Amino acid sequence: MIKKFKDIILQIVAGANIATIVVMLIIGYSDRLHPQTIPILANAGLILPAFIVLNLMFLVFWSLFRIRWVLIPVAGFVLGFPPIRSYCPLNVPSGDTTGCIKVLSYNVWLFAGWDDAGDSNPILDYIAQQQADIVCLQEAGDNEVGRKKIERTLYPIYQYRDTLCKANKRNVLAFYSRYPIIRTEHIPFESHGNMACAAWLDVDGDTVIVVNAHLETTSLTADDKAHFKHIVKGDYEGDSLETTSRQLFSKLKEATLRRAPQAEAVARYIGQHHEHSIICCGDFNDGPNSFAHHTIADRLTDCHTASANGPGISYHKGGFYVRIDNIFCSSDFEPQRCIVDSKISASDHYPIICWLKKQGKRLKNE
Repeated sequence: MIKKFKDIILQIVAGANIATIVVMLIIGYSDRLHPQTIPILANAGLILPAFIVLNLMFLVFWSLFRIRWVLIPVAGFVLGFPPIRSYCPLNVPSGDTTGCIKVLSYNVWLFAGWDDAGDSNPILDYIAQQQADIVCLQEAGDNEVGRKKIERTLYPIYQYRDTLCKANKRNVLAFYSRYPIIRTEHIPFESHGNMACAAWLDVDGDTVIVVNAHLETTSLTADDKAHFKHIVKGDYEGDSLETTSRQLFSKLKEATLRRAPQAEAVARYIGQHHEHSIICCGDFNDGPNSFAHHTIADRLTDCHTASANGPGISYHKGGFYVRIDNIFCSSDFEPQRCIVDSKISASDHYPIICWLKKQGKRLKNE
């Protein structure tokens, strides 16, 4: 009788494990769907980590109670390998960055200078210390720190530089480069405050297009983010949980729907210039298992996935801990190392840095 009862319990657990895997796979591969197709899945990638952890717990359970059934969670991890790797890659690190191009992408949050009355600024000092070859900045307006402070810190390092902004000056994208900038141009898409641009660089005689993108923000207020944090912690129940979840989901969904054509515009620009070497940086305001990320990465290599370890959380304010900052590259680059540097927290984003090894000139038939 006890054995029969135990078998029933194990069968129920197995069913729950299979159901978890099915949901995990639906969520993991939802980035292949346009957000308008199934709106309820528009932001499903945000909860993928929870199902990865659940399946891992089942793996531990079966290891302890019925080793043969460990094949169930293992099968789940095998079937879900691409989205799981995109979220949390594991790589053997390559310590050799000799001869690499060092690329830094950073949403500097207006250099977080509103309370800074000193002669220096921690974000500017950090960028200068990194000595990157190519720097892409988002939210790089100088009104909070002053143009002279930026000129004094970065201009001695970077002979080549340019800034582009929206007509309403709500957002500024900046390029700083050790390589000559041939030209810069906007990548057109509809947005009130966000934008994407491209700088064409002469890198040792080879043309490299560097895309700097800042896609549509979530427009969540500080209160919204606090509510999200409480939901994750399980502080809400019943009607309060349902009402708050619906409000947050509605805001996230609307932002995702606006972001989709922006990501398509950036991907289209990359496709139109695929004969050139391309580096794509920026704040996508969407996670690694999102339509925006998948769309832009279609022709490129995600440097974090290819050469980093762990989830690489780049946004760290208000309970939204997710990697929304990216560096991608075309196939003639090989990412040797990629880090999200959590040592500096002056901005609401951490900077992402990658070392790229050039494999030769881009072949036009690639």
